[in-house]
Amino acid sequence: MPLTLASLAHHPALKLAVRAGGDRLGDTEVRWVHTSELDDPGPYLEGGELLLTTGMKLAVDDPGHMRDYVARLAAAGVVGLGFGVGVGHDAVPPTLVAAAEQARLPLFEVPRRTPFIAISKAVSAAVAAEQYKAVTAGFEAQRELTRAALAPDGTAALLSRLAQHLDGWAALYDSSGAVLAAAPDWAGRRAARLAGEIDRLRDTPAPASAAVAGPAGTEDRVELQSLGTGRRPRGFLAVGTEERLETADRYVVHAAVALLTLSLEQSRSLQDAEQRLAAALLRMLLAGEPEHARAVASTLYGSLLDHPVRVLIAEPAEPNSAPGADAVTRLGERAEAVAARSGDALLAVREGPRIVVLAAEESVALSTAADLAEAEDTLAAGLSAPVAPADVPEAHRQAERALAVALRRGRNLVEHGEVGAGSVLPLLADDAVRAFAEGLLRPLRDHDATSRGDLVASLHAWLSHHGQWDAAAADLGVHRHTLRYRMRRVEEILGRSLDDPDVRMELWLALKAG
Repeated sequence: MPLTLASLAHHPALKLAVRAGGDRLGDTEVRWVHTSELDDPGPYLEGGELLLTTGMKLAVDDPGHMRDYVARLAAAGVVGLGFGVGVGHDAVPPTLVAAAEQARLPLFEVPRRTPFIAISKAVSAAVAAEQYKAVTAGFEAQRELTRAALAPDGTAALLSRLAQHLDGWAALYDSSGAVLAAAPDWAGRRAARLAGEIDRLRDTPAPASAAVAGPAGTEDRVELQSLGTGRRPRGFLAVGTEERLETADRYVVHAAVALLTLSLEQSRSLQDAEQRLAAALLRMLLAGEPEHARAVASTLYGSLLDHPVRVLIAEPAEPNSAPGADAVTRLGERAEAVAARSGDALLAVREGPRIVVLAAEESVALSTAADLAEAEDTLAAGLSAPVAPADVPEAHRQAERALAVALRRGRNLVEHGEVGAGSVLPLLADDAVRAFAEGLLRPLRDHDATSRGDLVASLHAWLSHHGQWDAAAADLGVHRHTLRYRMRRVEEILGRSLDDPDVRMELWLALKAG
């Protein structure tokens, strides 16, 4: 229990007499004791001190001066005043008593036989005892947290013990800010409402911490701590309490941070090994070896390859984009975290700046990854149609094509079905396609600019009527023989035959792109 003025007043060896503010002794904590004869000792104080003085330099006969003196002490955070008698004054001056009563500042009379050093020793001993108690309690709590962390469900047990010790709640988040576990059970919803605060802390290099107000409608004091040893946090811890954390409580929170960081780093080592295995499985599937992949995957990935799967490929929307790279990492971590909670089997493989996610058609984790990709403007992603495991190479190509469309159109997410159901014409807006079109048609446009006969318009009419001479000529208002002559000139100028369907296709696309 912290040292209070009441405990000093009842200290049998000090013989202190209360002269003012007796009603405030019980709840007033003393952090230290200081002796000063200055008229204004405030600049040399930190707050929470019991100030001792003999009043040798005080104008005790001036009530106004005493009121100002006491006001300065109160403003400096002094919690009590001890006035030594028998040196300069036989008793505590009435003007000082009145000023202390008015300001509600506890005032003690210190008898001549009680040296100030005795009060200092008493306060120092009490503060040291309180600190020792806090340290001892902290060590015991650390042992309890360590035992909890070694339990089969270590993380949940640790959070539960931490919440009990703090008489509050505790929650663990993954690196994306999703709540992984919380204690007590009701704290999960409360913790989820702090997602915005987690996002702000994520931008601060680990280790980082923040003290924030609790969610609206609560009186919580919440402290957030990032977890991990690298630049990017591996996760976050939140603790919520109604009262400010004491020293012993902070020891416990720091112990929890250390244990959770160790657990996450060990989990990361395991995840790195799983990542290498996932990459090998994906290579098998892309090489057309689903049976070999199924044999290897059965232990870790269960029935993943016994049902239709989909492939999602995501990469930064802009090359060499740091926010985009971070978003790719978050997508993979979020998908893996959701898979772990839902029991879904999932492959998430990094390939340079991009990530490839393979999961069952109805996977919650895959839906989460797709939703995150669609909501994240720094990402571009393509999603395949459902395929049998033997057709994963085709699903990968579908996702690649959908990703290319997403990058070209400035979309966050494109599904394969959109590519097949849409029109190819929007793809012609690409600068490379336009350059090809301009190069292909330039000889015809140069001819039209200097000679008779509108070859570009004639070619467009002829192709749009599928080579029907009469219909195309009627559109142009010329004789069909004139149109035949113009098409021969097109072939001569371009050096290509219009009987070739590939040539007709290229010319039509060039006309549409131009």
